[in-house]
Amino acid sequence: MEGTILNWLKKVGDKIEQDESILEVATDKVDTEIPSTHAGILKEILVKEGDVVQVGKPIAIIDTGGSSDTPQSSPTQESSFIEKQIEETISSVATLAEPVSGRFYSPLVLNIAKEEGITMSELDSIAGTGQEGRVTKTDILAYVQAKKTGKLQQSKPAQTEQPSTETKPTPVVETKPIVEVKVVSEPVQEIKTPEIKKISTPVPIYDGDEVIEMDRMRKMIAQRMVESKHTAPHVTSFVEADVTNLVYWRRKVKDEMLQREGETLTFMPMFVEAIVKALKDYPMMNISVDGDKIIKRKNINIGMAVALPSGNLIVPVIHNADQLNLVGLTKKINDLARRARENKLKPDELIGGTYTVSNVGSFGNVLGTPIIMQPQVGILALGAIRKQAAVIETPFGDTIGVRHMMFLSHSYDHRVVDGSLGGMFVRRVADYLEDYDLNKNLF
Repeated sequence: MEGTILNWLKKVGDKIEQDESILEVATDKVDTEIPSTHAGILKEILVKEGDVVQVGKPIAIIDTGGSSDTPQSSPTQESSFIEKQIEETISSVATLAEPVSGRFYSPLVLNIAKEEGITMSELDSIAGTGQEGRVTKTDILAYVQAKKTGKLQQSKPAQTEQPSTETKPTPVVETKPIVEVKVVSEPVQEIKTPEIKKISTPVPIYDGDEVIEMDRMRKMIAQRMVESKHTAPHVTSFVEADVTNLVYWRRKVKDEMLQREGETLTFMPMFVEAIVKALKDYPMMNISVDGDKIIKRKNINIGMAVALPSGNLIVPVIHNADQLNLVGLTKKINDLARRARENKLKPDELIGGTYTVSNVGSFGNVLGTPIIMQPQVGILALGAIRKQAAVIETPFGDTIGVRHMMFLSHSYDHRVVDGSLGGMFVRRVADYLEDYDLNKNLF
């Protein structure tokens, strides 16, 4: 819907190639480089760093007619220029002494690496010449060429602190830009970054108190949570589930999963599997609200709350979760969680959710009252699994035994979901978890 302008990579008057990255934007907690849709001269920047711009709004004016003193290059000349850059870079291309994990890579660089058979660990070892040591298109193409000719050399990480007068290409992003750059003649209306509404009563600050400014992601989270509580009347239903069979089954097959697929089997794939089945049984939980209209979703896309090392929260989405088996869910969940913590998620992986799950039990919490992700109408919090003494019904009478128990907390939008539907849904999820087949085959 909108993006925050983080950083302009080009200045007014700079020459820009088509598909060359010219700015960085933040869209729902993900930072992305945006390519120019045209080649030409950057004549005017219409929005400042920190401004919020809606998708499709113009953000810059690019002169494509060659009116600048700088002559426009032909495609052949530009291709030769890139080839010359690669040849010049080959002599200095080097691998880092220590790989840099968690570094940003543009989609184009990742695609080239995939096509050329370059592994992620190998990519992490390439010395980048882009901003903050990033690997550019020229860097990776020069690396490929140097690797083929045996001209690679080992060096220390590139120094990015010293300013350079040499113009170096910036990463190119091949995916469709979130914020479009359009050739226009009129300026865009400036949109201010939404601020969290402050309470009317001043908050006192005493001696020894520390005032911490919220980072951009925390401000966005706070804004979304306040908007959700103002939009939807929240109701929460609780169910306790006996998940002993599920615990024993996972314990039996987790080693097989690790050996055969190289994946760690957590409880989350089984929880998501049960939620998907319950959403099929109660499709009116897989809806969204638009004013006085209810949108019944065809696809089942499960959002999964992930805690980040920074303490913030992000919710990647498992698209078409109903089309994945347990092994597929395990791979998808592990991949999304890993890349979320490494800040490597793509914008498309954060949108389209139809129902969300939050595993508060991973922090040792027994219960939680989660806030709905708008425009969804429900979210399920999973409590910690604990051993407890419980009454067990048998054909010969009741007995007491040690069982693995957990609480499920279901928050839902009371505008469209009544207590009966909200309660039956979470009860159905618990039923699927309790009735887990101990003889179920993993593959």
